[in-house]
Amino acid sequence: MNKRIMTMGNAPRRSGYALLACLALLGSAQVQAQDEGREAPVEDVLVEESLEAQQNQAQLQQKIDAADDTSRDALRELRRVERQAQRLEAYNEELARQVDEQGKAVERRQRGVEQLGNAEERLPVLTRQLAARLERLVAADMPFLYDQRQARLASLNRMLDSGELSAADKLDRVLAAWRAELDYGREVDAWQGSLKTQGDSLEVDYLRLGRLGWYYLTADGQQGGVWRSKEQAWQALDDEALGEVRKGLRIARQERAPALLDLPLSVTPEQGQLQSSQQSQEDAS
Repeated sequence: MNKRIMTMGNAPRRSGYALLACLALLGSAQVQAQDEGREAPVEDVLVEESLEAQQNQAQLQQKIDAADDTSRDALRELRRVERQAQRLEAYNEELARQVDEQGKAVERRQRGVEQLGNAEERLPVLTRQLAARLERLVAADMPFLYDQRQARLASLNRMLDSGELSAADKLDRVLAAWRAELDYGREVDAWQGSLKTQGDSLEVDYLRLGRLGWYYLTADGQQGGVWRSKEQAWQALDDEALGEVRKGLRIARQERAPALLDLPLSVTPEQGQLQSSQQSQEDAS
């Protein structure tokens, strides 16, 4: 009996101990559960903050990339506009020069129109001045084809005194006479004519080299001369020069090919310069 009682008496103690252990374990579990309950929200917050930061960073990077693209587009547009502005500026400068030249041309034409009335009034006076200068040119020139040239001048004077032609037609006639006289300076000419000597007249062949040399040769080819403008007289040629005159006559008549001629000149360089100076003074006056 006592043993049973003792056994039964120890049983409650072990049960109490087990209960205390369970309670301790339960408390420990509750404490651990509470501790774990506090740590789980912190980790979640950190993860969420990290994710949010990454999302914000990604959004910021997208904004930066978008801003970079916008900036590059704006830069390209700016450069395109600058190039276009430069082209427009160059085009405007070219147009400005053209407008300036056109303006000057209009001004010149306007002055021409304004002067036209005065020119019409002065045209008869200018025509007579040109005819007078032509007469002075012929008078100072070598007297080749003298009768023909004097007849042309006389015809001009009669035409200028006539009222049948307009001022423009008279000017055309005077200019045609000037062209004929100027052509003499570019021609090599040969013709037959009379040479007046002391109380006699000879039929000779004349040779003219522009306005530089004027020569004659008798029909038999034994005599010839060169006109000296300074002395206003003929000077005899030697045999060698006579041969050159014969050669020149054949060239003028196209009987042989052109060649150099070794002949004395009728006009010296000093005389040519003096005549040019006198003519310039007359033109200036």
